[in-house]
Amino acid sequence: MKRILILVCIAFIGTVSINAQNMLKFNADKKFKIVQFTDVHYVSGEKLCDVALENMKAILDAENPDFVMFSGDVIFGKPADKSMREAISAVSERKIPFAVTFGNHDDEWDMTRKQLYDLIKEIPGNLTSTTEGLTGVTNFILPVLSSESGKTTFLLYTFDSNAYSRLQGVEGYDYIHFDQVAWYREKSREFTSKNGGTPIPSLAFFHIPLPEYNQAASDEKASLIGTRKEKACAPELNTGMFAAIREMGDIMATFVGHDHDDDYAVYWHGVMLAYGRFTGGDNVYNNIKPNGARIIELTEGERSFRTWIRLHDGNVIHDIKYPDSFLKKY
Repeated sequence: MKRILILVCIAFIGTVSINAQNMLKFNADKKFKIVQFTDVHYVSGEKLCDVALENMKAILDAENPDFVMFSGDVIFGKPADKSMREAISAVSERKIPFAVTFGNHDDEWDMTRKQLYDLIKEIPGNLTSTTEGLTGVTNFILPVLSSESGKTTFLLYTFDSNAYSRLQGVEGYDYIHFDQVAWYREKSREFTSKNGGTPIPSLAFFHIPLPEYNQAASDEKASLIGTRKEKACAPELNTGMFAAIREMGDIMATFVGHDHDDDYAVYWHGVMLAYGRFTGGDNVYNNIKPNGARIIELTEGERSFRTWIRLHDGNVIHDIKYPDSFLKKY
């Protein structure tokens, strides 16, 4: 696995901003592996959280990834700064590039989202960025470069799905707002245009699932692989993020967390809607054991990917090839 250290500046489209010393790139074998840790819910000094750190270390050693994405609810108590540093330590100490998108619990303690972002960006290996003027903090795009040409051949979109509804009379969780959806559309068009009119294969990461997760999971015609022990705790309002993804034609799959008892992937109108595997400890609810993580392996030049769940005990479950594993079921 390569740890790419590129010391030159490359101009990316619009608001794409990454640390030039940790640029993501396909390996010589044209593979690129991502580990998604979600809902770590770490609290410094809380013994029940030790299993979360052990889990992350075991999975990193087993999978040797090129990149790690924390998809929200990384911490769950004070002191937020120490909890966040310790939660990320297994990754940063191994010098693996990583990024964070926030969940609904991360900023409930003694630091705001912006303060947490400022802390995270100082940790070695961080690729978390922000786009000024948008709702939320962790909205950014990470290009994955070709193993040979240095051209952008894959994109990782990251969205801040915010926390709780701020609209009077609308209860429950917040959503990806209209300005975020518009920003995605704009950036997607720009990337597609610069790629000769062909959408660049992409994935998206955020914390709170879209309303379409429930639509897809309850559709008897949809193909679902994995564990579903609870309904998706999605927003009550739908701002059209899924429709935008489908229309732009670049994002093949979305990966979320939030619901600890789900780790499934469901194929819905050509897009895979997936959960990670609960990564945290027993300080919060979790009824699918043991904890673990989702692994995603990309192949350069292919509009497809492989994904599986690696469990804390070393076992691998739900091995999927997108889109083939779903198409065979129709």
